[in-house]
Amino acid sequence: MNSKIIFIIVLTSFLFFSCGKAVKNEGVTESKDGLTRLLEGNQRYLNSQQFKSRKYDLRRAETGQSQKPFALILSCADSRVPPEIIFDQGVGDLFVIRIAGNVVNDEVLASVEYAVEHLGVTFIMVLGHERCGAVSAAVKGGPNHSGHLESIIKAITPAVEDAREQKGNVLDNAINANVALVVKQLSISEPILKEIVNKGKLKIVGARYDLDDGKVEVLK
Repeated sequence: MNSKIIFIIVLTSFLFFSCGKAVKNEGVTESKDGLTRLLEGNQRYLNSQQFKSRKYDLRRAETGQSQKPFALILSCADSRVPPEIIFDQGVGDLFVIRIAGNVVNDEVLASVEYAVEHLGVTFIMVLGHERCGAVSAAVKGGPNHSGHLESIIKAITPAVEDAREQKGNVLDNAINANVALVVKQLSISEPILKEIVNKGKLKIVGARYDLDDGKVEVLK
């Protein structure tokens, strides 16, 4: 056999198996639901077993012309809660919306609707976190909020009112109540999200990130 042909066969085989290994290391398993993939990624993050061999050049090429994220994360803008890192995900895996207090406004809703309608997202996680500054400000109350912070406080206030009626730490309860409030707001948002949720084609869950140990807990 011609040596050039042998070289081409060997090179092709190497590229084939290398690409296969890269996909496997990414942990992309389409049969797993969004929540399972997120929690598995968080477990890798907790154990410092994140995928080290991500082929970002290949992933950029794959997603350059289109995207199909498997989940949407609506999280707080807090610098200590980066969704791609704490869930150990790569380019094109997550559609992330970040806003202080993980609250909902028209712009957030529009972004969620876009992801669901046009990108085919079927799983949404609303992610709050321990010691959230925005929720803490709402708990403290008062009119002394500078700039536009008052709009965030106003959005969180109903959750704080619910939390004050519960036993335990008001701030912790308010963080959880705020996540539950946003899950409900998304679930009943008309005319788009409510209909898709009712058809069973969109799942929305609430979760909370622990700043100390890095664990994501799904809230019931």
